[in-house]
Amino acid sequence: MKTLRFPLLLGLSLAAVAAHADDLADIRKAGVLKIGTEGTYAPFTYHNAAGELAGFDVEIGQAIAKRLGVKPQFVEGKWDGLIAGLDVKRYDVVINQVAITDARKAKYDFSEPYIVSQSVLIVRGDNRDIKRFEDIKGRKSANTLTSNFGKLAQRYGAEVVPTQGFNESVALLESGRVETTINDRLSFLDFKKKQPGSALKVAATAPDGEASGVLLRKGNPELKAAVDRALAAIKADGTYRKISQKYFGVDVSR
Repeated sequence: MKTLRFPLLLGLSLAAVAAHADDLADIRKAGVLKIGTEGTYAPFTYHNAAGELAGFDVEIGQAIAKRLGVKPQFVEGKWDGLIAGLDVKRYDVVINQVAITDARKAKYDFSEPYIVSQSVLIVRGDNRDIKRFEDIKGRKSANTLTSNFGKLAQRYGAEVVPTQGFNESVALLESGRVETTINDRLSFLDFKKKQPGSALKVAATAPDGEASGVLLRKGNPELKAAVDRALAAIKADGTYRKISQKYFGVDVSR
């Protein structure tokens, strides 16, 4: 009997640990879904004129929490340490346009993709010379050096003029100090929605998009499934489309 008892107890203990390991039960017990986000990346997560946290990702997070039957609690942090905040359990998930990559999937889990964006080549309206990404070789492109967009510009042979982000890149382009910027299609849609009179245009669009998902700690299959169900629900009932139209002027669910 003794030889059977300890494996049985060990098995029961491991089962109990596994059952408790999923965060969904704790989230529902607390009544709060803690969401990590930047708060400095418009139009996805930023502070509006009233100082309130707003943005596409913020409203997606609020909609997910609602369908989980809990309240959202946003925890802001700088991008450099945002993902690592999951490791120390500062929050339950990260919703901040986190691209789904193989490197990240090795350490974390993702929900189903909730948005896909593509790189676009942006030029001034009177530019007739740049029609393809290949046309920027030897030309000045305004980009954040460490971003995927900056690296893409370098791969096409552009001379990258360093900036701190989309707004500065667009400002340099409008002023004529650079000839182009490679940037995010969704950011450009937001820009054109806010400034419809701008003469900037998209000269080319990358064929492949980059999908983003809700980032979770590994070992939470019930939480992942619940988040996936919530995302499916808000797309089915029109909530996603409403949020999309608000921030981009188009439905970006497709």
